Amino acid sequence: MNSTKIRKAGGFILLLTTSVTAVAQEATEAAVTAPTGGALGLDRFSSMELLLLGLIGTILLLGAASIIKLSFSLLEMQKLRVLEKYSPEQLQEIGVANVVSTEPWWKEMYKKWTNVVPVEKEQDIMLDHDYDGIHELDNSLPPWWLAIFYVTTAFAVFYIGYQHFSDYGTSSQEAYVMEMEEAEASVKAFLATQANAVDETNVVMLDDPEAIGRGEMTYIAKCAVCHGQLGEGGIGPNLTDQYWLHGGSIADVFKTVKYGVPEKGMVPWKNDLRPAQIQEVASFIKTLVGTNPPNPKEAQGEIYVDDPAETTEEPSEESLSMNE
Repeated sequence: MNSTKIRKAGGFILLLTTSVTAVAQEATEAAVTAPTGGALGLDRFSSMELLLLGLIGTILLLGAASIIKLSFSLLEMQKLRVLEKYSPEQLQEIGVANVVSTEPWWKEMYKKWTNVVPVEKEQDIMLDHDYDGIHELDNSLPPWWLAIFYVTTAFAVFYIGYQHFSDYGTSSQEAYVMEMEEAEASVKAFLATQANAVDETNVVMLDDPEAIGRGEMTYIAKCAVCHGQLGEGGIGPNLTDQYWLHGGSIADVFKTVKYGVPEKGMVPWKNDLRPAQIQEVASFIKTLVGTNPPNPKEAQGEIYVDDPAETTEEPSEESLSMNE
């Protein structure tokens, strides 16, 4: 290998080392800036997974250190090859002294780490295989490779025992259940932030019993005084029949509650109730249709039949208990 090839190899190794260091730095910064909780935090990893990540990080650091050491060794080799062209007298004339004529340290280190066999001794490990003039050598695996293999094998045995046969590890099924629960919680949290973005153009009928229950509480507090505790009607129209003065779809009911009907005495609730609350109470009002309370007010308005495409649902348990 001439000095030009050595220089190119050294440059490539230095470039590879720089890339590995940059990737490691980005991973460290990401770990520092990541939130400590939730789906992106470290709490999603088990102790064994963290130990495995630590082992992988250690191997990467050792690999990076080896590459750096090898790059310096290549530079030293290049220097020695240049010095071999001059005699000791010439080196002393140019001010270079104490040149060691023995084998450099990096060659000893290289032999230990690779268990390489010198070219002059290859006949001792040559096998009786001949493939078109190509001979096979019985080289042994490098010690560094064997060390990594033994460590990872031992760790695999420990990991399998801990993860699958002890009471401390997390099975894949348990991990799946936990991730699904975290995902469901994240979806609910997101939907909670979007709840107040609903209006009469995108409102849908709710079927969540908890949401219907909240709508019932809002109805009792705000609407029952005019429409009756059971929706039978009073000052306001009956809400349990199929007749509606201002439309009977979920969008119509939402709009009526939101803007009111001031000319007929119904106040708008858009300033007192959040859009999510209006959707809940509108959905509850829709569940009152067909409940047949005692002493209902006479029908008013025009009959409205729900579109089959519109979601309908049975009255909530709370509303049924009130109607009994």
